[in-house]
Amino acid sequence: MTNPVKSIFILLIGAILFMNQDASAAESKDQIKATATQKAYFAAGCFWKVQYIFSKVPGVIRTRAGYSGGHSPSPTYKEVCSDKSGHAETVQVEFDPSKVTYHKLLEVFFANHDPTTLNRQGPDIGTQYRSAIFYSNPEQEKEAISYKNELNKAHKFRSPVVTEIKEAGAFTDAEEYHQDYFIKHGAVCH
Repeated sequence: MTNPVKSIFILLIGAILFMNQDASAAESKDQIKATATQKAYFAAGCFWKVQYIFSKVPGVIRTRAGYSGGHSPSPTYKEVCSDKSGHAETVQVEFDPSKVTYHKLLEVFFANHDPTTLNRQGPDIGTQYRSAIFYSNPEQEKEAISYKNELNKAHKFRSPVVTEIKEAGAFTDAEEYHQDYFIKHGAVCH
């Protein structure tokens, strides 16, 4: 190759490599952005209204009604309602921590149910209706325990908060007819 042709060739290769590097950097940013969400799990009685409430919080990306905290590997609604599977009706909350904090989700959780009643919410009675937080990481655990302790210390409720706080195990999506039930059917829960 002659000198000018060689120079143009080297410039072209350099430009191609630079463009690929920019594309790779953009892909990496998209991957980081896609994995920057977190999940939180809250049980506060009937999951229909709980899902609706969390779905309206800015920064919440997605909610799913389902079952957590039990011993059956693939629970159904009928099994959970039998009060024998050990599961609680739970809402999985996927959120962007740069837009909403876990602390804010705890505030929403405690403000929208009675965390002082053991295994019931209003007329719904059974372990499937218990108040529970299933944490996804040690930071969520610490924050949930601290928040619960603060509520009890400040006597925010007439009775002590009995919300169960334990590590999130398997989460099973509830049947499709339970998803966004409150939006589809209106105010059906207490």
